[in-house]
Amino acid sequence: MTPMDIPVKNASGRYDNVDFRKAAGYQHPPIKCSYNRRDVLLFANAIGCQEDELHFLYELHPGFAAFPTFPVNLAFKQTDQDVFDFIARTVIGHVPGCPPFDAQRSVDGERGIEILRPIPVYSDGMDLEVQNKVIGVYDKGGAMILEAEQLLVDTKTNTAYTKMTSTAFGIGQGGYNGPRGRSKPVVEPPDRRPDAVHTTETTPETALLYRLCGDYNPLHADDGFGLRAGFTGSILQGLGTWNMAAHGLLRKLGGSDPRRFKAFGARFKNVVYPGDTLETRMWVGQSEEGVDGVVFETVVKKDGRVALDFKTRLVKSVSVSAQAQKACFHGPGIITVSIQNVSTGTKHIMMYSLMIAVRDLSTIVYQM
Repeated sequence: MTPMDIPVKNASGRYDNVDFRKAAGYQHPPIKCSYNRRDVLLFANAIGCQEDELHFLYELHPGFAAFPTFPVNLAFKQTDQDVFDFIARTVIGHVPGCPPFDAQRSVDGERGIEILRPIPVYSDGMDLEVQNKVIGVYDKGGAMILEAEQLLVDTKTNTAYTKMTSTAFGIGQGGYNGPRGRSKPVVEPPDRRPDAVHTTETTPETALLYRLCGDYNPLHADDGFGLRAGFTGSILQGLGTWNMAAHGLLRKLGGSDPRRFKAFGARFKNVVYPGDTLETRMWVGQSEEGVDGVVFETVVKKDGRVALDFKTRLVKSVSVSAQAQKACFHGPGIITVSIQNVSTGTKHIMMYSLMIAVRDLSTIVYQM
C-alpha cells in the first residue's frame, strides 16, 4: 500500500482520494492465535451445550471435540489468556482507498463459517493465525460496508481449518459514491410449521459468561455503555446469539454430531438482551449430494422480533470409525486420507473417508 492509496482528511472532516475499488483483495497482517481445552469447554458452556452433549463439555469424553463454530472468536482472543482492552484491539488499520473504518461506529451485518476440517481441541504444537482478506468495500450512502474473509491456518503445515466471512456496517461512514455491491436474494421461511424448534433461555448473566470467550466489549457488561449507544442497557453479543443458534441447529437436526456441521451463516436483524428467551425455528429444504439445506430464523419469544435469519447446511450422515474419530478430535496433527474429486456442474464435492465437505458457499443465500 502506497501513500497514494490512503485517503486524506479535508477541512470539512470528509476524505479526499477515496476509491473503494482499491480495497478488494487487500490482505491484513495475520493475527496469531492459540487456545487450550479450557477455552473449548468454556465456549461450549457459554453457547448453551447441555449435559447430554458431554463430548463438548467434558475433556475426558472419548469423542471430546470443539464445537464447530469455536474459531469465530479467535481473532478477538488471539493468544491472550487474560482480559484485554477490547476497544483498542478492534481498531481496524488502513485499507487501500478507504477512510479509516471506525469499528466503534459499526455493527455486524452477517457472519458465516465453513468447516474445512475439524479443529483439534487445543493448539499446542501448532502455529495458528487468522488470515484476513478484504473481499470488497461498498457504499450504501449512509454506511460503508466492509466484506471480508478469514482463514484459520496452521502455518507449520499450511493446513486451513475454517473459512469465515463477515460483513460490517460502518454507520455514517459512506457517501463517497462508491460501488453499491451486489444484490442478495431474500431467504423467506417456508409457509408451514417449522420442522424443529430449539429454545434457548438466556439469563442476566449470559453475556457476562460469553464475554470470557474473548468478546470483552463493555457494551455487553456495562449498562452505561448500552444506554449511550441507544439501548435500554447492556446487550447480548450478536455472535453470542449467532453461536447459540448454531448450537440449536446442530442439536435438533444433526444429533449434536460435530462431523455433520458443514457451514453456517446468519444475518443480524435485531438486538437481544440478556434474559430474553430465544426460539430458533428450522425448515429443512433441499438435499444435494447428501447435504441438507436448512432455512432458519431466531426470534425473541416475548415479542416475536427476529434476531437472526439465514440458511445453513448439515450433512445427513457421516460414518467414522472410533479410531478415526479420536484422531479427528484429539489434538493437532494431519490425517492422511485418499481424496476423490467429483465434479457436478459448477459444484466440486470433496469426498473424504473421514468427512464430506462442500467446498463452495453458493447454496447459502442471504440479503444485506
